[in-house]
Amino acid sequence: MEDNKTTVPDALGQVSRNVLLLRSIFGGFLMGLANLVPGISGGTMLLASGIYPACIDVLADLTRFRFRVRSMFVIGAVVASAGIGILLLAGTLKELVVHQRWVMYSIFIGLTLGGIPIVWKLARPVSPALVGSVLLSFFAMVVLAILQSNGIVGQGSSNALMLFIAGLAGASAMILPGLSGGYLLLLLGQYVPILGAIDQFKDALSSRDLTAAVAPGLTVLLPVGVGVVAGVLMVGNLLEWLLRKYQKATLGMLLGLLLGSTAGLWPFQEGVPPVPGEMIKGVVVTLDNQAEIDPEDWSMNWVRPSLGQIAVSLLLIAGGVATTIGVAKVGAYLDSDSGVNENEASRQ
Repeated sequence: MEDNKTTVPDALGQVSRNVLLLRSIFGGFLMGLANLVPGISGGTMLLASGIYPACIDVLADLTRFRFRVRSMFVIGAVVASAGIGILLLAGTLKELVVHQRWVMYSIFIGLTLGGIPIVWKLARPVSPALVGSVLLSFFAMVVLAILQSNGIVGQGSSNALMLFIAGLAGASAMILPGLSGGYLLLLLGQYVPILGAIDQFKDALSSRDLTAAVAPGLTVLLPVGVGVVAGVLMVGNLLEWLLRKYQKATLGMLLGLLLGSTAGLWPFQEGVPPVPGEMIKGVVVTLDNQAEIDPEDWSMNWVRPSLGQIAVSLLLIAGGVATTIGVAKVGAYLDSDSGVNENEASRQ
């Protein structure tokens, strides 16, 4: 049984500001890109970049009204770089994922796997709690990947309570590595209503029709937004508590989620045009709307890759792994070069 007094170091206090800036910008940028890609978790990208523990500390600080300079520094860099990534690369990345899926998924597998040494360094040595939690969370992610590949999604009704739950789930997935917020929204049957409301809201603002913006804003976006805030605060604090009280089991869970998240990223798959009667994101395909279904929403089938594709995919995966490990090594170098140690950290 684990000692409830087990704690982890303050992730904010033991690294220099240069390291925090580098990791926050890199992690935030990747998180922004992850939010544009179906099946990719923003939390996974934060974990892979080595900024995840610091972000958990920041959320704990904010919910306790502790506005430390470093907390604001981290959250500002993460949010700003995520926003820049979304604005600059949203269209390009979407096209690449839709039309060069195997290339992009290979890169994202590498970026995800590159976070494993970072977490393992915190989690070692091996213990029964670590192994058990790794296996459990890995199995859960594989099951989710199977459900996703088979198109098993929820058909829940859209009301204020369900929209709040959808926001809660989506925000939780941003914090929990390995879980895709978009996938959870699909599972709850709220993906289409939320996207539809966003489109209506944007169109209303573009035409400066504030009256038309009220309905989607109040009936859909507001409950979702409240759920997002609640999800970030609740899950952030829960994880911070778990890391301090049950370090091995929690790090094992994160390792399992990290490993299992690659199950839904098998690179060699292609879209299959929908046929009448098929259900796509809660909408029944008909002869009238068949041509309007976006290729990114098509069902995916695994295909047999060529030897060349396999070779290139392995190189891209290796490049993604090297990228995240390289960032971690640069951070470690900056830590040692700046002379940061536990005694310094305790005085900050």
